[in-house]
Amino acid sequence: MRFARLISAVLLTSLLTAGAMAVRAQATFREHNSAMASLQPTLITPLIAPDPRLVQYDRFSVSHSFTAAGSETVNYGNGKGGGVIVGNRFEFDFIPPPYIQHNSDADDGFGDISALAKFRIASGNAESGNFDVAAVLSHCFATGSNKNGSMTDSFSPALTAGFAFRRRFDVISSLGSTMPTGKIHTQGRSIAWNALAQTRATPHIWFEVENNASFYFAGSHDGKMQNFVLPAAFYVVRPKSWKPTHPYFIVDAGMQIATSGFHTYNHNLITEARLLF
Repeated sequence: MRFARLISAVLLTSLLTAGAMAVRAQATFREHNSAMASLQPTLITPLIAPDPRLVQYDRFSVSHSFTAAGSETVNYGNGKGGGVIVGNRFEFDFIPPPYIQHNSDADDGFGDISALAKFRIASGNAESGNFDVAAVLSHCFATGSNKNGSMTDSFSPALTAGFAFRRRFDVISSLGSTMPTGKIHTQGRSIAWNALAQTRATPHIWFEVENNASFYFAGSHDGKMQNFVLPAAFYVVRPKSWKPTHPYFIVDAGMQIATSGFHTYNHNLITEARLLF
């Protein structure tokens, strides 16, 4: 009987300890975003350009664009997914395959799966320079169906940086490349340069204007470039009882408008919902 009581006590203690550790781990996990606020500026993740900050999030996006022939392409997922912060230097993202609807003779289907790692090189909050610099490396796995993905896997390294002026205005820029692992003569390579400015109009409303440029080398677009201007707006949904350790939502929308003679699509309307936790 005493042995049974001892076993019961040990089991109960183990369960309580495990439960306490799980609660603490969950609390620590949810505190990652608020903890990073002391290390990096207060920005908002751009609609398209990479974010120089480390952010823990889930993100769902839908885009509606038009081809040169006038057909509408709808992309459910639009290359967005979720990310988690590990320590105070790394962020790891997983981007599930989008579903692409062509509304033309092209076959609908799923796109590619991607994964991303981000390393915070240097940063400072409002009292320490209000800047952020990060290196990003993503890998695209050629898993698309019905020719809705890449021919081969590819790697995309990038360098991104941001600077905030006080708490209402900031600028972000990034330079990156997409490098397929094969069939270069067909797919080619590209360099992407993004530059943007953001402003916080109210505690809940942000606006931004992005410039998205791509330069192509080899492949069917060799020597060409395409450029888009993207105005966007963000609305931050937080209750009055919100605290920095609480999750919150962001809804946002914007449209890419082609400003170059060559462009593979135009009038790309993007709508999103984000959960930061």
